[in-house]
Amino acid sequence: MHLKNYLIFLLVFSLTSCVSVKKYNEHQKVCIPPEKLKADVDFAYSRLKETHPQLYWYISEKELDHKFDSLKQTLTQPLTPLQFYFKLQPVIAGIREGHLSLRIPSKMITKKEIKNLEGKKGMFSRFGYYIDGDRLFIIENKDSIRHIQPGTEILSIDRVPVSDYIRKYRKLISSDGFNTTFHPYYLKDVFFGYYVAEKGYQDRATLETLYKGQKKTYELTREEKSGDDLKKEKENRKRTEEKKINDYIAFSDSYNRSFKFLDQDSTTAYIRIKSFSGDYSAKFYKETFGKIKKAGSSYLVIDIRNNYGGSLQEINNLYSYLSPEPYTLIKPSQVASAASPLKTNYFRKSGFFPYVLKTLAYPAFFFGQTFSTYKKDGRYYYKNKADKLTKPKQDVFTGKIFVLINGSSFSASSILTAKMKNDKRAVLVGEETGGANDGTVAGFYSYQTLPNSKIDLPIGVLLVQPNIDFTGTKKGVVPDVKISETMQDILDQKDPEMDWVMKEIDQEKNEKQKY
Repeated sequence: MHLKNYLIFLLVFSLTSCVSVKKYNEHQKVCIPPEKLKADVDFAYSRLKETHPQLYWYISEKELDHKFDSLKQTLTQPLTPLQFYFKLQPVIAGIREGHLSLRIPSKMITKKEIKNLEGKKGMFSRFGYYIDGDRLFIIENKDSIRHIQPGTEILSIDRVPVSDYIRKYRKLISSDGFNTTFHPYYLKDVFFGYYVAEKGYQDRATLETLYKGQKKTYELTREEKSGDDLKKEKENRKRTEEKKINDYIAFSDSYNRSFKFLDQDSTTAYIRIKSFSGDYSAKFYKETFGKIKKAGSSYLVIDIRNNYGGSLQEINNLYSYLSPEPYTLIKPSQVASAASPLKTNYFRKSGFFPYVLKTLAYPAFFFGQTFSTYKKDGRYYYKNKADKLTKPKQDVFTGKIFVLINGSSFSASSILTAKMKNDKRAVLVGEETGGANDGTVAGFYSYQTLPNSKIDLPIGVLLVQPNIDFTGTKKGVVPDVKISETMQDILDQKDPEMDWVMKEIDQEKNEKQKY
């Protein structure tokens, strides 16, 4: 392409992008007539029935029909997309599939606004939070913002009670099945995501707080980043070998994966995994279990608390270092139809150049997905390496394993722990997991867009279930030793789950020394 024509193209593409942002934001203000909203409800339900492989797992067809019909009867007035979202999403949440959720419609920001935000610090994201019932607490303030003390309760934001927001947002989320531990963890993580989606990006907020019986009001502002802040961010973005292998996350200045020995004689190894991201994980596990093997460790603690899941291939690889015998991680993954893998919106939200590249690669994608399913006993299944027999790795760990879990252990974390519990390969310590014991629907998604409100509805395509004897409880993986961490434990920097494990290991060591 000639340079002049290329520059003209970039200008046109940039202007088109700006127009699309403006058009999208204008649509968010438009009130949609009731009949069109009802059409969106019907569209959403029809796509769910067509694509979701286990729609009536936790709710009967009759009950779900009633929920959708009842919703349509309430749609008597025009609504904006956001107002409609707050009506439809609770019905979607009632299906009780933790991966299934509408994308909340919110104002789209321009490249100029993004650049402006990149030069400022977060306003709410710099705190750590804890939810107890309808109450929201700050439990971490690393930057000592306004000298707000950990343990401070936020009573209101801009004079609106926090409890109102919590009750409103709680209706929008669901765990897998009838789990009892997931909500407070997930809600505290997404609370301000919902808040910003409703209110937009603001530069200030007034917090009314309560700490040790004393009420205080704080003005939060979106502060400019200093030169040192920008310099540190630039340094953090550099991908060293250590950052790659441990999967460094610049936003939180932390690692997804970490490993250490917990005692001087290397008897006890400890692996913490915050997310099964898949990035460089094979090298991490190879190096880690090589060190554990060389040290001759007798105990291994795997910490997957607050791990929302991720790569199925990663947990399959990890389990090959934990199972002394050949195993099959999951059962064959069921799909709704042979065409399901092709309903993944291949060209979704692609810019010009990615669109061109995807167009060139589409034939390979089409044939790959077409031959990725097979039919057995009248049902369709998706071919997956994790449902094949896997052999243990050379450095497989054969000692005793403890796994730390809580209500925020979800998706792939639950698949892994359900398998380990079924195989009696580990002692699970903590809380019931947020993800179901008997599997979940995820894998990859079919991204549907409701025609009138333009709200996105990603629908999981694969029924992924661990290769176990199912419990039928419709709940999470239940720990062998139940221990719940309290807010006071967090404030006092105590870890009751880890304390129990270390005490148990010490007792076993002492018993062995007697003989």
